[in-house]
Amino acid sequence: MQNKITQLFGIQYPIVQAGMVWNSGWKLASAASNSGILGLIGAGSMYPEVLRTHIQKCKQATTKPFGVNIPMLYPNIEKLMEIIVEEDVKIVFTSAGNPKTWTSWLKDRGITVVHVVSSLKFALKAQEAGVDAIVAEGFEAGGHNGRDETTTFTLIPMVRTQVTIPLLAAGGIATGNGMMAAMALGADGVQIGSRFVASNESSAHQAFKNAVLLAKEGDTQLTLKELAPVRLLKNKFYQDLQTLYTTAPTLDDLKHMLGKARAKRGMFEGDLEEGELEIGQISGLIDEIASVSDIVDFILTEFKACQARISTINLNNENDQ
Repeated sequence: MQNKITQLFGIQYPIVQAGMVWNSGWKLASAASNSGILGLIGAGSMYPEVLRTHIQKCKQATTKPFGVNIPMLYPNIEKLMEIIVEEDVKIVFTSAGNPKTWTSWLKDRGITVVHVVSSLKFALKAQEAGVDAIVAEGFEAGGHNGRDETTTFTLIPMVRTQVTIPLLAAGGIATGNGMMAAMALGADGVQIGSRFVASNESSAHQAFKNAVLLAKEGDTQLTLKELAPVRLLKNKFYQDLQTLYTTAPTLDDLKHMLGKARAKRGMFEGDLEEGELEIGQISGLIDEIASVSDIVDFILTEFKACQARISTINLNNENDQ
């Protein structure tokens, strides 16, 4: 399955395991890379020296390419970037910020740069900034998200018509059928997050993984648009937040409600009542915890079966004419 994405990253399959806070440590990233896709360490939840440790352990666990995802709204970003260079990381995914801030600095140091966007407007800005590839993420995705609620199926073809660099689709993709659909719309590959939360190698708390398995259609909601939009499972914290919204809260009210380390409390420590439980809409299709290698095998098997099914449909249509 060689194409622009596999060539850019030096991987076997055009799939990226998303760098998710509190979920994507070195165990998940190395397992993903060893499965032939690109694994990402999620640096957003890491202090600088913790990131260094995860990079070093990832190098020990895989000889395959891996990268680091850095949300630019987090503190200590200068130190995080220095560590990435010191530890000779070759691939960086940036998000939640202006790509012009770090793209040239990283590329001058021989690093491949990918930026995550939620709209055509920001995709064009990222391309102008000189990134090597773009992740266009629809609002179905878990975690922090775009304010415009543009779906993946709408976003990908719009971006494809005006962006010439390699394009990854994200948001609502956890299966081979979803991967095929995204690529049919113009993506060169996919970035998958939520499915890898429910993996053996994810650093998420077991209670959170189990909650993901129980999620059904309608159990997640995009909220906190005034701060940084985030998709959450509907738990007590989410319901308390909705109650607060009925009082026309100020930004300070929302920040006070959110507090500190709310995402860590939910996803990493397993507090299903008071923690932030970030996950995508596709959680409604996730019904088992599996190894990363088995997840990748399932996606690829279904992708190939979908290819064959579409080929048969095309052939039948030709015969009918």
